[in-house]
Amino acid sequence: RYLEAVFIQCIPPDRPVRRPISPHTNMAALSNLTNAASPAQRFLVFFDFDETIINESSDDAVVRAVPGQQLPDWLKDCYREGHYNEHMQRVLAYMAEQGVSQDSIRSVVEKIPPTPGLPALFQYLLKHQQDFELVVVSDANMYFIDTWLQHVGLRHLFRRIFTNPASFDAAGRLVLLPFHSHSCSRCPENMCKQVILREYLAHRQEERGGAPFHRVFYVGDGANDICPCLALGPQDTAFPRRDFPMHKLLVEMQQFQPANFKANMVPWASGDDVVDFLKKLREER
Repeated sequence: RYLEAVFIQCIPPDRPVRRPISPHTNMAALSNLTNAASPAQRFLVFFDFDETIINESSDDAVVRAVPGQQLPDWLKDCYREGHYNEHMQRVLAYMAEQGVSQDSIRSVVEKIPPTPGLPALFQYLLKHQQDFELVVVSDANMYFIDTWLQHVGLRHLFRRIFTNPASFDAAGRLVLLPFHSHSCSRCPENMCKQVILREYLAHRQEERGGAPFHRVFYVGDGANDICPCLALGPQDTAFPRRDFPMHKLLVEMQQFQPANFKANMVPWASGDDVVDFLKKLREER
């Protein structure tokens, strides 16, 4: 499940923030707040989505919209490792055949809970948006991510969203499309997150007049979040969700292949753990 296919799509920033955030504001009350990207932003933060921003897999959650809230065995059994996007295309086609509507899918996605502490983390990042540029790199799809972020009022916090392109066709079926091919042996054949990270860093440095980010952070949970972290340098930090596959694999890598992973590692169980780290970092300047 963690070596899922993932594709890419970019979403531009929108309008600037208009009002401050109260520390007691809930997720839904953060609507209309945006992240005004600026060359002065010193830090770049990449976020995975499933089981990182939200507290479960959106692909698993959407099955609750199916009659009986489960898939037939024949559909479950057709999954091939490394070809998860193909599997989800069949799942979504099946859902359309069962009469599952766009409204039903949206309703299920909107009800997915955030991961503990992530609302506090986003409030902190909004408060200090002059320092942080945020990006989503996810193996979910654009419809799920955009729907959820819009619902909780955080859509405009992210300068870019990289994920599976997805849209509803004339027949009302949610359709996923593949993005690219690559030569990375670690990743599913249709997505390498490290390619996204490297290309985005190069693109943004050019846009910033040659100025790199002071530090890059990657917050994730899954095995497919390992590859992008291998492109991080000694000044950067990987935040693996504690006791999830990304954390376990990085611990093994630090022990048996230390030369391959150069970044710092800060495991987290709650978004509050990431906030504590970022507070200390800002105090050092």
